[in-house]
Amino acid sequence: MGRGPCQGLFPAYGRAMRDHASRLPTSPGFWRSPLRGPGFTSVLGLVLLVGITVLFLTGLLSYAAYNPGLSPVNDKTPDKGILGFYLFDWPTGPHWLYRLTQGVHVTLGVTLIPVLLAKLWSVVPKLFALPPARSLAHALERLSLLLLVGGALFEFVTGVLNVQLDYLFPGSFYPLHFYGAWVFFAAFLAHAALKTPAAVRNVRRMREEREAPARGLEGAEEMDGAEEAGGELISPRPDTASVSRRGALWFVGGGSLLLFGTTAGRSFDGPLRRTAVLAPHGGADPGSGPNGFQINKTAAYAGIGAAETDEDAWRLVVTGRTGTVRLGRSELLQLPSYSAALPIACVEGWSTSDQWWRGVRLRDLAALVGFDADPPDVFVESLQRHGAFRHAALRANQVADPRSLLALAVNGEDLSPDHGYPARIVVPAAPGVLNTKWVARMTFGDL
Repeated sequence: MGRGPCQGLFPAYGRAMRDHASRLPTSPGFWRSPLRGPGFTSVLGLVLLVGITVLFLTGLLSYAAYNPGLSPVNDKTPDKGILGFYLFDWPTGPHWLYRLTQGVHVTLGVTLIPVLLAKLWSVVPKLFALPPARSLAHALERLSLLLLVGGALFEFVTGVLNVQLDYLFPGSFYPLHFYGAWVFFAAFLAHAALKTPAAVRNVRRMREEREAPARGLEGAEEMDGAEEAGGELISPRPDTASVSRRGALWFVGGGSLLLFGTTAGRSFDGPLRRTAVLAPHGGADPGSGPNGFQINKTAAYAGIGAAETDEDAWRLVVTGRTGTVRLGRSELLQLPSYSAALPIACVEGWSTSDQWWRGVRLRDLAALVGFDADPPDVFVESLQRHGAFRHAALRANQVADPRSLLALAVNGEDLSPDHGYPARIVVPAAPGVLNTKWVARMTFGDL
């Protein structure tokens, strides 16, 4: 008689403990979505393998475009050390080079957000799996996974905030994004080396699974074995499916397509720009007429007033081998002038179409101060008193290019104050911040 209650109690207690455990993230039973599985995760992983590699490479190109080794004012990551091993002199052709590389970088980054979020959702049970490390190799894999997830979230969040001009993170975007990219990509490579072979196998199995009904029971049994190989991601007691895995993949792809459609227009003028509703520089161009194209920083924002840009007050100071020359705007207009069709392309991913700029070639200004044959580097200073790129340096190859101008007019009209009146730099293939506006001084020589 004394044993009766005990025999009934312990099974109930055991069931209660199991039910309680299943409510914890560390229990496989906690994750009940029927969509999770090796095939679903592998498709997303292979898309990210290609996409993130392109993001990393275009990001490195963006950094190289600043010519950081030329001058400290161009280099926002002075402690990069060996991470700058790949740097090279940024070319001036094709003239749309930076417009392409940075446009791809930003647009692709935004487009991949749904894929990244879906991938993180698909593997979240593995982040809570116990024990934390079953072996040294497993411990290294878990560590790389933490760096991968943390790095991905950091890079995508800071990148999106920079595109939206919301600098909610501490410190400068440039070093944070640069160093974060190296940490993230190192973890990404380690993870890819471990998982890509299995991902490829899983995608092949998904294809075979669609063919399994035609092969009969034997094919279905092979598919069951494949699913068992990915058991870490498959719920032991899944909920009823409301959508197929293929449908979920189409949903993720649709989200990416929507973000692409509402972002890509920032790289084009005309109707497509009005589709870039997620871009702070999307929508209608500011103003109309020859100066009615996109800008990043207004004269009012930069603190540039009419008193210092007035024709009677403003002088361009040009210094070089033979001394210093001071030129008013009327004197610059008397020098030989040239035209070039060039875009403005920004690190935030937006760009304009080619605008017709007219002004004095930089190499002709270098010749005024003693550099007739081979123009050297130049250090450019703006009237702007504050801001990371109120000063900028340009390499000799950029100065020598006949399309590199100290522009005085655009599209047949004098520059507007917001576009840099009385004079601005325009250089083919250079990031927008190196096309200094409201130029006050130019110093030619080795930097």
